[in-house]
Amino acid sequence: MKPMWMTGVCLSLCLLACDATPPAVPAEDDSGAASPARDALPHDQPAEDVPPATAADLLPPPPADAGVVRTDGYGPLRIGMSREEVDAAWGGPALDDAGIPDGTACYYLFPGGTDAAEVAFMLESGRFVRYDARDPGLEAPGGGRVGDSGDAIRALHAGRIESSPHKYVEGGQYLRVTSVSGGSGVLVFELDADGRVSGWHAGQAPQVDYVEGCS
Repeated sequence: MKPMWMTGVCLSLCLLACDATPPAVPAEDDSGAASPARDALPHDQPAEDVPPATAADLLPPPPADAGVVRTDGYGPLRIGMSREEVDAAWGGPALDDAGIPDGTACYYLFPGGTDAAEVAFMLESGRFVRYDARDPGLEAPGGGRVGDSGDAIRALHAGRIESSPHKYVEGGQYLRVTSVSGGSGVLVFELDADGRVSGWHAGQAPQVDYVEGCS
């Protein structure tokens, strides 16, 4: 027979065991903030802010106010275009090549034929490289027309002109202008013996410096 005190101890222990409750689990904050324990967990996102991915920059189209005449082209034509690209882009009168022989390395295209053309497009090795103007109504890039004085051209393009004697006209000159409107092309004015502009042309070197058209 067990002593009465041992029976009482056993009864007390049983009551304590039945009354035990599991430890409370901290509730998640309604604000969505993670608990300190969750913050300690490793994750695969960087701690710092990361800028979103961006697409590669695209080359912008020519400005709408670029104008028809430029040192890098004329109207829809761009220096460096192939003959096929010139024909496809040109929207004016048909381009006449004046019946050049096959295999000719350098030649001109004349809009509407040689008699009607106010401008002529030079192609060399199959690429558009320069255009020539003889029409007084056509203003050169940055200013200047056929009939203007050399002094007027020097004032319009001050600080960007290099002059040289004309190869065939005594007293005449070539005025070579660079960095017209920040472009990379070159503009050349031809002055006659009276110091007046007889024509101008624009394009890329070395073709822009040819003094006899294609030669």
